[in-house]
Amino acid sequence: MEKTSVESFREYQAIEDALKSYIESAKTGDASGYIADWYEHTRVVGSLGGQFYNITRDETMKFAEQLGGSPDVESRVAYIDYQGNAAVAKLESLNWGGVRYTDFFILSKAEGRWKVSGKVFDAHDNN
Repeated sequence: MEKTSVESFREYQAIEDALKSYIESAKTGDASGYIADWYEHTRVVGSLGGQFYNITRDETMKFAEQLGGSPDVESRVAYIDYQGNAAVAKLESLNWGGVRYTDFFILSKAEGRWKVSGKVFDAHDNN
């Protein structure tokens, strides 16, 4: 098997790994992993319950921790695409605090590590 094919395959897993702290925070309410997996400049945009959000990584962490854990949440990565050091991922979550979310993440790879640079979300019936 060609080295580039194996490397390309591994990149998809590395991108998914950068989303694990977010997925885990939905279950536990602990968003501390965002520090390692999200850039400090990361912005989150979307609406929930009629309120528009355009918040920082740290504000997102506080929001997730205030929401608390949802042990029954189901999440799956619906797709990942990347080119070079730029990537996009779509995550579907069901029953995070009673809400279904679709999250679109923008990721960037620097110093050999994928990190979240931005997120736009839809809260389905709770917009």
